[in-house]
Amino acid sequence: MPTNTLPAVLPGNGTTDYARYLRTDELLALQRTPAQWVHPDELLFQIVHQSSELWLKLARVHLARARDHITTDEPSAAEMLLQRATLSLHLITEQLRMLRHLHPGQFALIRTVLGNGSGFESPGWQDVRTATTELDIAFSRLLASLETTALAVYQGQPANPLHRLAEALVGLDEQIALWRTEHYSIATRLIGHGVLGTRNTPVDSLAKLISHRRFPTLWEARTALTETSARGRAAHRAHP
Repeated sequence: MPTNTLPAVLPGNGTTDYARYLRTDELLALQRTPAQWVHPDELLFQIVHQSSELWLKLARVHLARARDHITTDEPSAAEMLLQRATLSLHLITEQLRMLRHLHPGQFALIRTVLGNGSGFESPGWQDVRTATTELDIAFSRLLASLETTALAVYQGQPANPLHRLAEALVGLDEQIALWRTEHYSIATRLIGHGVLGTRNTPVDSLAKLISHRRFPTLWEARTALTETSARGRAAHRAHP
């Protein structure tokens, strides 16, 4: 221990307050030990997924708080929290790249100890998915209370707090799609196409999820804007 380390005063396990506050003894004991590994890269695989669960937990809390601010018509406060949650999802997308360092033969060995475990069972993602549904409902109710629509919001000024909130929701939705894209890309890199995952689910079913939207009304508003613009151009050409 460094000579300048102060004595621990917080309750809990660990020789320092850093260890006691962050509970590093428990945290670092959550991974399988070398004696349990079927391959050393199990540590890489497990840490990527465990840390993802922590970021998803944080995202869930931010999304719940954002929902509460939307419910009380505080779009700017909600926007800030949505940006944090989106960044959390960006981070778990980036760290998936670590799994590209696994080789197919090594991962085939690691799969033998995963049982029926699958990313579909992630409690963090289940919570985030529920949170986005709640957000979608809260935003729709806010628009209704203000007697406006998503299309009208997008026809207004981008600096409007409601417009910025809508864009923050779209940004979150887009990041979820990017996360799913990276997940699918890595899954097929490791186990190939046309095979079954650990839950006997076709790996290519992941591709179908990429286009799924958590906030469909906001994407439909974009389509409506484009179609309105196209009709306007057609009418202008017809009557110069």
